[in-house]
Amino acid sequence: MDSAWALEVMHNAPYITVSFIRPDGTAYGVPLSLASTDDNTWYFHCALKGDKLDAIAAHPEVCLSAVSYCQPTVGPKDGSFTLQYKSAIAFGKATEVTDDKEKITALRAICERFLPQHIDAFDESVARSLQRTAIVKIQLSEPPTGKRKEYDSNGDEMKRYRKD
Repeated sequence: MDSAWALEVMHNAPYITVSFIRPDGTAYGVPLSLASTDDNTWYFHCALKGDKLDAIAAHPEVCLSAVSYCQPTVGPKDGSFTLQYKSAIAFGKATEVTDDKEKITALRAICERFLPQHIDAFDESVARSLQRTAIVKIQLSEPPTGKRKEYDSNGDEMKRYRKD
């Protein structure tokens, strides 16, 4: 699927798994609550020290994997056991944000995405926690791509660029 479709998956996914390479070269993937300020800039928050920041310092290249729909099903025409899904993958470069203004912008985007009903408490919360919260920015290095498997109401698999 095209990048616009993949971005929709990323925006709708309940979390996005970010895969890192640790300083010793081993893989490390973790589901995180990412939010974006534009289609190329994604943020997450974490502790001031830990595996994610160590990995980024050694190897800033990351891979993002998102799933916004996943439903085990039986193929409507052939009875096969299968999975309907919508997924996206993207690659980017991660950096720790040090500017307080950008950190607040990132935290606001995260709050607006995951807790919009509590935005009225945002300023007070940021005042309490900004200095003990790390923010990581991921700049996508190329447009994301997506894949899906879905059936229409007639039981036909919707192929690659079919929009209905």
